[in-house]
Formats: sequence, C-alpha cells, structure tokens
Amino acid sequence: MSDTTTLDRTSPLPARPAATRRRARGPGGMSPRVGWLFILPNLLGFALFTLIPLLSGLAIAFTDWDVVSGLEGLSFVGLANFTELAGDPAFWSAVRRTLTYAGFGVPLTMAGGMALALALNGEVPGRAALRVIFFIPHIVSSIAIGFVWLLLLNPSSGLINLGLTTIGISDPPTWLVSQDWSLPSLILIAIWSGVGFHAVIYLSALQSMPTDLHEAAAIDGAGPLRRFFTVTWRSLMPTTTFLLITSMISQSQGFGLIAFLTQGGPGDSSTTMSYLMYQNGFQFYRFGYAAAIGVTSFIGVLILSVLFWRLQRNQGLYS
Repeated sequence: MSDTTTLDRTSPLPARPAATRRRARGPGGMSPRVGWLFILPNLLGFALFTLIPLLSGLAIAFTDWDVVSGLEGLSFVGLANFTELAGDPAFWSAVRRTLTYAGFGVPLTMAGGMALALALNGEVPGRAALRVIFFIPHIVSSIAIGFVWLLLLNPSSGLINLGLTTIGISDPPTWLVSQDWSLPSLILIAIWSGVGFHAVIYLSALQSMPTDLHEAAAIDGAGPLRRFFTVTWRSLMPTTTFLLITSMISQSQGFGLIAFLTQGGPGDSSTTMSYLMYQNGFQFYRFGYAAAIGVTSFIGVLILSVLFWRLQRNQGLYS
C-alpha cells in the first residue's frame, strides 16, 4: 500500500479569502463590468465624435478629395499636401496672423483676468453678482457677441466711434472693415469675451490660497508687490499654466467670430489658420489640403503646449 495520499477529486476546493474576492471584484465588491457600463456612453461619444473624426482627418490629409465625387474620387497623394503647404504664401500669412491673434490675445486676456480677480478678491459689495456678470460673455454664443460688437464698431454709427469723435478724434478707425484694424478688432473682442472666465478661475485659486503665507511674508517685511511675486504668483502657477494652454488652444482654433464679423477680410487681413482651413474645405472643396492645414495646426499647438508645460515645471510654490 502506497504512503502517497491521493486527493479526492470530488472534494471541494478551498474557498478564496474574502479580501481576495473583493479585490477581484473591485472596490466595494462591485464587478468591473458595472464600471465599464457606466463609462460606456462617454467612451462611445468620444469614439464617435472625437477619435474617429481625428483619425479620419489625419487620413484625409494624405489624399486629394473634393467630397462631391464621393469615395470614388478619393485618391492617395502621400505628402503632396504638406509639400504644397510649405510653399504656400497664403498658409504662412495665416500662420503669422494666428500667432499674432493668439500671441496678443492670450496674455492680455490672462493679465486682465488676473487683475479683475485680484480686485474681486477683497471685500467687494455684490461680489457674487459681479462674478456672474463678468462670466456671462463666456457662455453667450459667439454670434450674439459678434452682433453686439458689430453694432459697437460700426464705422459711421457705432458707439465707440461716436465716443472717439466726441473727444476730438476726427478720423477714428474703421475697425472691422479696415485691413489695418480688422485683426486688432478681433483681438479686442476675444479679450473682452474671455477675461471674465479667466477672472473666475483665478478668483477660485486666490480664495483657496492659504493666508498664512501672506501673513508670514508681511511679518518678514515684504511689501504688497513683493508678496505678489513671491507668494501669489508662484501659488497661481498651476492655474496660469492651465489657462495659458487652454486659451492658446481656443484662440488658435477661433473661427466663429472671424466667420461672422470679417469672413477673413478685408482681403485676407484676418484669415487665420482655422479660417483658411474652412475656405479650402468648404469653399474650394479641397478637403485633403484643408485636413493637412488642420494636422499642421494640431502639431504646432501640441508642441507649444508641451513647451509651456515643461517651462512651468518646478516654478510653482509647492514644486
């Protein structure tokens, strides 16, 4: 008779500990399938309205397609669209205007938002109502904003030119109908519509900032200006980076106000990359070339975003 003990195959297996079962099912004992079901609608929306269009646009950038002829007219051209972009003066002019539009609009909007937030951070009567008033332009449609500014900037009957004439300026700018003033006018409108959003975000960061840091700096003899740069500014660095990147993305892709107010003109004085992409795609039916402009714009914004992110690292107060 053998000394080896043979396990009975019919005997039940030892039960796993309860902690192991909970880990297998997820936090709270919930099955992972339940979590996937909860995020499934968002994943489907992301796939249908973001991921698939993004990949499709990338693929179309390597084709010549007028969309009117259907899929039969789709032909692969490789890097021909990007090669044409490199030698297209209209594209480089649009790049320069986009950099001007975002390069002036973003920092001025952020500076205005911070100044407004610092003013509202004190004991201001009706601060909650003021926050709502300043935030309204951010949630109003670009068409409504454009219509208001179209009335204000009317060369002959607009309130701004009437006011300038009243104070002695006999030949005020013609604003949106001038090649010299159309782009500055759009920058002004972008600043006005975005400064309230920046102010609300900055104000939230200021109100969550610990007061003991300012008190310690004041005890050490630091004045208001020094406290701002050594405490306030460095504490707001993460917020500033967030606003800088999101504003740069938003303004570099700005289209609604340009399409409504100037249609890229007069001439091409306000044609940015986003409007040039629209022109090539929906006016000239060059969807491959328009997609190439979009891909180039995406790569440029991505590079700038990564650069800004790396520059701000270790610059914050808590880094």
